[in-house]
Amino acid sequence: MVSVAGNAQAHSGTPRSKDLNKSELIADVALKADLTKVEAGNVVEALIEAITESLVKKREVRLVGFGSFTTDVRQVRKGRDPRTGKEIQIKQATVVKFKPGKGLKDAVMGQDQDSQ
Repeated sequence: MVSVAGNAQAHSGTPRSKDLNKSELIADVALKADLTKVEAGNVVEALIEAITESLVKKREVRLVGFGSFTTDVRQVRKGRDPRTGKEIQIKQATVVKFKPGKGLKDAVMGQDQDSQ
């Protein structure tokens, strides 16, 4: 999915509510886990750091019901310079991929996973 900064609509054309930023995520975690914002901030930072370190080591991060983070190598490929239209070679790159789990998919689609 292509993301454009400031775009308030998903690709389906339906309006999105305001995106959740890191400080709002920390506030939500604090509320749901009965933690202070400082404690919740430490938890969120530790989680991000642990996921990042695992991906740097080329290890898959699997969170059952939520999804999996993996890395993949995107091979060298041809592209076009948008300014000149000239053909260019795009370098090989390691990219992060996310595959949503069933629980997340069901939640986003508005289904109750317990009803199955």
